[in-house]
Formats: sequence, C-alpha cells, structure tokens
Amino acid sequence: MSVLALARAEIRALTPYSSARMEASGGQVLLNANESPWAPAAELELNRYPDPQPPRLRAALAALYGVEPAQLLMGRGSDEAIDLLLRAFCRAGEDAILISPPTFGMYAVAAAVQGAAVLKAPLDAQFGLDAAALRAQLTPAVKLVFVCTPNNPSGALVPLALIDELAAELAGRALLVVDEAYLEFAGAPSAATLLARHENLVVLRTLSKAHALAGARVGVLLAGAEIVELLRRIMPPYPLPTASVDAALAVLQPAALAQTRERIAVVLQQRELLRAALSALPAVREVLPSAANFLCVRWRDAAGTYARLLAAGIVVRDVTRYPGLHDCLRISVGTPQENQQLLALLRGMAEAA
Repeated sequence: MSVLALARAEIRALTPYSSARMEASGGQVLLNANESPWAPAAELELNRYPDPQPPRLRAALAALYGVEPAQLLMGRGSDEAIDLLLRAFCRAGEDAILISPPTFGMYAVAAAVQGAAVLKAPLDAQFGLDAAALRAQLTPAVKLVFVCTPNNPSGALVPLALIDELAAELAGRALLVVDEAYLEFAGAPSAATLLARHENLVVLRTLSKAHALAGARVGVLLAGAEIVELLRRIMPPYPLPTASVDAALAVLQPAALAQTRERIAVVLQQRELLRAALSALPAVREVLPSAANFLCVRWRDAAGTYARLLAAGIVVRDVTRYPGLHDCLRISVGTPQENQQLLALLRGMAEAA
C-alpha cells in the first residue's frame, strides 16, 4: 500500500493551481505571469530569524495603503492570506465560498484543501461582476465571498460602490474578500477606504506586481484588527524571510516609490499601445478591456498562436480552460522592447499566413 493512501482522498484527487512558471518554462520574453519586467536591487543579511510582523515594514505598508498597522497582516503573497481565511472561517464539509469565474484559481484550490464547497456566480457577458447572480448563489453555508478587482484573468474593474453595497448586504452573514493585486494599474480607489464602514470586509494587496517583488512573495491582508489577530493565531511563526522584508523596505523608500509610479505610467501607456496594435491583427477576434497590467485576447487560433509564440521564445498565458475564455491568451505588459518584439512576431505571422 502506498503511503499516500494515508492522505485525505480529496487532497489526492485535487487538481492543483497551475502557475505560470509551471505551465511554461524557458523563453527569453516572459509575458505570462503579470510580473513587473524590471528587477529591484537589495543588500541582504540573513543570520537571524525574522520578526513575525516586522514593525518597520508594517508601518510602511500601513502608510502605503492608508490603514492603521493593527489592520494589516503580512504574509507569503496573497495566497497565504487566502489559505488563512479558508482555515479560519470555513469548516470542512460544512461551509462554502462564493466566487465569480473566470477568476483567480487559488480561491477554489484553497477551498478544496480545506474541504469547503465552492459556489459560483459567473461574471456577466462583459466579464463584469454580476451582483444579481452573486446574490442568487448566497446560502447560509457561504462564509467567504471573493471579488477580484481588476479581475484576473479578464481584467475588468469592480466599481467601489458595488463593493460597498455587497459588504453591507453580507454583514453578519459572510466576509467579503476583495483581491486588489492589480489595483495600482487601475487608477481607482481601494476598497480599504471602506474598512471603517464594514467589519466583514477584507482587502488583499501585494508587492508582487506594481512593486516588482514577485520573487519576494510579500502579500498584505487589510481588515479589522480582530480579524488580523484571529489569523495570526494560525499563521506560521516566521512568514516573511529577512530577504523579503529587506527587499520590501527598499521598494517602499521615496525614490523607489517614485520609480514605481514612473514604471506604472509606462505600463499603462504600453497597455494601450498593445491594445490598439493587437486589435488591428487579423488573427485577433477581440481584446478584452483591462484595468490591470495584462490584456486578455481572443484569437482565431489560440492554440496555434500560443505554440508559435513559445517556439519563438515568447511566453504568454494560456487561459483557454477558464469559463468564457476558450479562445483566449493572457499577455502581460512587458518592457517597450519586449512588447515590440511580440508585435513584430505576430505581424510576421500574419504576413506569412
């Protein structure tokens, strides 16, 4: 008998989240993981255990996101915050989460690991949040409602007024978890501005995208102090390595923040350039509106396009398995040079067809 027979059957049967790095390796132009195309620099010392919630970093992040330090929990990317929320609020075999696909796959994976059911209220035809469908799927078992804005992988933004409305409706029933991993690219106010109004509101932020620290894995949960303290009870003792803390402090310095703002401006300009250029290609059916640092693109031949790009060393994200995106590839906005390399290849493919 295999030792794995001792493990939970649902874990053995679980389809794990498939990350961008797992799906495609190699390549010279990496446009598949929504990372910043620029790298930061940091000098590190690693001989001591790190503080579980480093005060300097907690204060800097609280200032960045406009909350009190007691309302902030740092962890290993947003993924750890999602996992902690599932473990704290969902009883295996009894409770459920509610998601709006197509959306970030880790919500459902974390629920499956915890043994929580996953209820679904699909996005509308324009990939906006369907509030009526969301309300229709609410049951007493639902403890967490996940809203991703801008949504990954489709790119649409959820209006702050709708988040405010939903949080009020869910009071006493469930937590509304708003994932804002890409909000810096949207030019929109954060749901964190609503924390004082809703004790059941949780906001997820990250330094992985706009702040170029995908490799450091620094995620932030913003919520009422009582939720933060509850989650700390089940959190491992040293969630952030010293190297990650030092890197985060470095990118939160004034000069680094100014550089980040400049780079965000470049990303936004390049996003619109890519949108216009891709829309003009005969191989493209549609470029979905996006408020993030990526574009979700419908192709006449998504599989063939993906294969030809990969063969040329350009890695994009195949999202055809997501509901409503059967013909889509997601393209992260790269440096101007990388974007031009992508467009040159696609135009060459069109001319050769």
